[in-house]
Amino acid sequence: MKQRVILEVIATTLTEVKAAAAYGADRIELITAMQEGGLTPSIGLIEEAVKSVNIPVNVMIRPHSRSFEYDREDIRTMLSDVRHIKRAGANAIVFGALTPKGEIDIRLLERVLDRAGDMKMTFHRAIDEVQDQMAALEQILVYPQITTILTSGGQPNVLHAMDRIRSMVERTAGTHCTILAGSGLSPEAEKLVPFLHETGVQQVHFGSGVRVDGKSLAPIDSERMAAVRSILHA
Repeated sequence: MKQRVILEVIATTLTEVKAAAAYGADRIELITAMQEGGLTPSIGLIEEAVKSVNIPVNVMIRPHSRSFEYDREDIRTMLSDVRHIKRAGANAIVFGALTPKGEIDIRLLERVLDRAGDMKMTFHRAIDEVQDQMAALEQILVYPQITTILTSGGQPNVLHAMDRIRSMVERTAGTHCTILAGSGLSPEAEKLVPFLHETGVQQVHFGSGVRVDGKSLAPIDSERMAAVRSILHA
């Protein structure tokens, strides 16, 4: 029997965390500054989110939105954030870092993984800005802590990268790591259903697509959530 597709939803406030869980999300990605692509939320929000819902809460580790390159002070901040997030009981951290050459910053990645200990990681959409995405995928697969890769297949809209997403899904099949497709997904069945069928993806990531009028700063919409769930659970 085919496993149903997992629905991850972005939340930026405690109200949104509770709404996403109540409307049927399987997992939360907790961030702040959604219009900047997501930054690290406050420790207070993290603690309250983890206590308030019975679904996994994954927390963004990203100190700024200038790039995915980080200096010494950024690294100190991120490592401190990881420690506090782990103590708060989050399910996983969401992280990614690149070198100036557009490659994964392996040294920093390993430092963050070491600080995370037994906590899982999602490698986020920094992978969409690398020079060679499939080569980057192979590097990520070395690390068993990285159980999810959030990607739009290297395109601004994941619907324009179905071939790449399918290749990534096929490569990770049977491994410890799963592709989480996001950016540009909406509850429209005529778009979402073919995407699911053609890519074989088993996890999807929604932000503005499940908000009122599809706007990133609007509240999470119960009807849009219901529409997505009906497709994913079919």
